[in-house]
Amino acid sequence: MVSGQILVITMNLVLLLSTFIFFIGVCSEEALKPDVVNVGAIFSFNTINGKVAKVAIKAAENDINSDPSILGGRKLSISLHDSNFSSFLGIIGALQFMEADTVAIIGPQNAVMAHVLSHLAKELHVPLLSFTALDPSLSPLQYPFFVQTAPNDEFQMIAIAEMVSYFGWAEVIAVFSDDDQSRNGIITLGDKLAERRRRISYKAALPPDPTAKRSDILRELVKIQMMESRVIVLHTFSKTGLLVFEVAKSLGMMEKEYVWIASTWLSTVLDSTSPLKPETANSIQGALTLRPHTVDSKKKRDFMSRWNQLSNGSIGFNPYALYAYDTVWMLARGVQLLLDQGGTISFSNDTRLNGIAGKTLNLSALSAFDGGQQLLENILHTNMTGLTGPVQFNKDRSLVNPSYDIINAVETGYRRIGYWSNYSGLSIVPPETLYRKKPNHSISNHRLDSVIWPGGETTKPRGWVFPNNGRELRIGIPRRVSYRDFVSLVNGTDTVQGYCIDVFLAAMRFLPYALPYRFIPFGDGRENPNFNELVSQINSGVFDGVVGDIAIVTNRTKMADFTQPYIESGLVVVAPVRKMSSSAWSFARPFTPLMWAVTAAFFLVVGAVVWILEHRINDEFRGPPKQQIVTILWFSFSTMFFAHRENTVSTLGRLVLIIWLFVVLIINSSYTASLTSSLTVQQLSSTIKGIDALISSNEPIGFQVGSFTENYLIEELNVPKSRLVPLGSPEEYALALESRRVAAVVDERSYVDLFLSDHCEFSIRGQEFTKSGWGFVSYLHEANSLFFFLCVFWKYNQFMFLE
Repeated sequence: MVSGQILVITMNLVLLLSTFIFFIGVCSEEALKPDVVNVGAIFSFNTINGKVAKVAIKAAENDINSDPSILGGRKLSISLHDSNFSSFLGIIGALQFMEADTVAIIGPQNAVMAHVLSHLAKELHVPLLSFTALDPSLSPLQYPFFVQTAPNDEFQMIAIAEMVSYFGWAEVIAVFSDDDQSRNGIITLGDKLAERRRRISYKAALPPDPTAKRSDILRELVKIQMMESRVIVLHTFSKTGLLVFEVAKSLGMMEKEYVWIASTWLSTVLDSTSPLKPETANSIQGALTLRPHTVDSKKKRDFMSRWNQLSNGSIGFNPYALYAYDTVWMLARGVQLLLDQGGTISFSNDTRLNGIAGKTLNLSALSAFDGGQQLLENILHTNMTGLTGPVQFNKDRSLVNPSYDIINAVETGYRRIGYWSNYSGLSIVPPETLYRKKPNHSISNHRLDSVIWPGGETTKPRGWVFPNNGRELRIGIPRRVSYRDFVSLVNGTDTVQGYCIDVFLAAMRFLPYALPYRFIPFGDGRENPNFNELVSQINSGVFDGVVGDIAIVTNRTKMADFTQPYIESGLVVVAPVRKMSSSAWSFARPFTPLMWAVTAAFFLVVGAVVWILEHRINDEFRGPPKQQIVTILWFSFSTMFFAHRENTVSTLGRLVLIIWLFVVLIINSSYTASLTSSLTVQQLSSTIKGIDALISSNEPIGFQVGSFTENYLIEELNVPKSRLVPLGSPEEYALALESRRVAAVVDERSYVDLFLSDHCEFSIRGQEFTKSGWGFVSYLHEANSLFFFLCVFWKYNQFMFLE
């Protein structure tokens, strides 16, 4: 009896102990799964995006807490901290959150705080999720716990670079706030422009937003007014950006010829502050801007329909509200997955902080989130459809399919002129439509609708003007005494004219940027200058380039760089000619005596061959020897006029006759053509037949003063210098040739053609014996890169100018 009671008591104690242990376990597990999940948010709530983020974050918090299936019935508590444009206050807020067992922080709003707080987040394993701090330099390798939940500014800069390339502008001016996000964005823009052979010609740094003053902006814009580029990229924030446009309007920089491309800050102003103040709307007309593109969906439309109710009309809607909402949901799903994976929301003290706790700084209260690494992994593996569309990260932590709307600010507000996506570039078709097709980044497929530019212009601005502050390039020109049709200085003025100058000015009009220059004559004005000396002045630093009738020859190419020839001009020989008098024997001129003899011999040979083949079987080729000789002669020469009467019977005879008649046809045609030409066209003759005959004649040879002809004849053709006679003008050419002081003149074809237009008693003898041409000249040096670009540009577009 007693033993039975002991057994019952023992079983009750075991049951009681088991119940106690189970209770303790449950309590411990619940203690590790608190009822509230704490999240912090750091923004400047006086900014447009700060106001929008506040409304969207609270809306997401309420939607999540109203769904008990999210977070296992736990409540999401998001605490908001206003940094009020202060990085210091932002850091203090982050420290306060991390003292309060916060699992993640949404924000900060700008990259300056993101760089600092990311180090803190890395040590305490608290993920930072920001949809506004989009600095391209925030590398996941350096800042592993910082996640950008909106398209990185790198994609925005690619879009701007492709717009610049699409419109054909070569240079842009960058105006930006001198903070981490704007500065690094402009650095990225420079890289993306360089990939497309464009560049930033000037960077105007303004004090960080919102500290920029009107005087700071005025000083920079006045500098920009003096520069050649008229394409301005403005990468800043709303307060500074609107002030820049206001000052630009007052300076007349919102008129025609100017191009303004603003980053996404301007689209947030257009979206969230509509309607704009009249003065603001007037100052931004014609500007282009980007807006993050989000996929149209029912969820998005429903959220937008209740925006006024959520915001109480305090701020207008813009796409960053969607990113804020999706960021909260992304975080909530990550926490839910952490709990489903058996993870816990627990925090541990960092022993490194215990020894440095001061009297006022309670650093030991900072604790590391034990599940932070797992939560970060869950966030990075997010795969959901949010208000912005599909939400998923690439391996480099960038969002998939970044894209932008391209907006044109107009008088009535704004109009969308196209889209940009990293999938297919510029397009007038929404990106989600193109995702179903193969990617195509070909520039030829880029399209945008028409743009209304500053000043109400619809024609694309050239993008540059002649600058007021640029150093003029010193362009040397030969001060010619002869052949002034090519290059000449108008007497008593600084005006330069001529064919070569016209070609240069035509090339200038096609350049995509300004090229300030001035012409500097070279020579004493009494005789043509030496062109070798003229080209050598580039190496000496006297000239930046040379424009004129400069022949491209080997020794000159060693001193400077030439364009492709804009006119071909090889060396030719010009000599006196005499008219051939007509006579009764003019009919014999078409053939030389040797040709006449050979032709007559062939007639006789063919006649004899046909007689041999025919006389045995053909009665018409038989008879007495005298008759047969007459038959041979008659048959042979009658074939000249196809008047032969004798029939050929043998096959070989007929074959010979057919071939001979074809030869006779050719002889007759050639003779007729030559005779007609000799009787109708004036015939000229000269003892000089070409350069070979001239060299072998040992007679004097004339050349133009200053030309490369003298060196060529001496060095290449081994003509003794004693045989060369310098001549300075077309008149001297004529006198020297008429007086027989020279047997011929050797000069470039272009000069000779001009000379012969006034002197018909002379003629070109033989063919051109060199192949060269005229080109522009420059020295390959960084200081002269503008003129060198002209040279390169001419190489690939010379046909355009010659039309």
